[in-house]
Amino acid sequence: MAKRSTPRTIDEYISAAPSGCQPILEKIRTIIRQTAPRAEETISYGMPAFKQQGILVYFAAFKKHIGLLPPVRGDQKLKRAAAPYAGPKGNLQLPL
Repeated sequence: MAKRSTPRTIDEYISAAPSGCQPILEKIRTIIRQTAPRAEETISYGMPAFKQQGILVYFAAFKKHIGLLPPVRGDQKLKRAAAPYAGPKGNLQLPL
């Protein structure tokens, strides 16, 4: 069995994701670009990420959810709103 190669760009990551996840990943990418227009796209730990003076956010497709990292911190109102999607490490898990 051939080893899957690590994507070098977010385009490669999204094109290798299951077809049902691709539009969701593109939407997340667009929202991040609009919110942080100076952030640079990168792949880190095999996941799409945006960096600007360090990593701002990671996102990735999993079997049953889309993961959004890093954990929500500091804003209690946002933390309460995101609570239904909180993963085991505080990251967000958005069901597919």
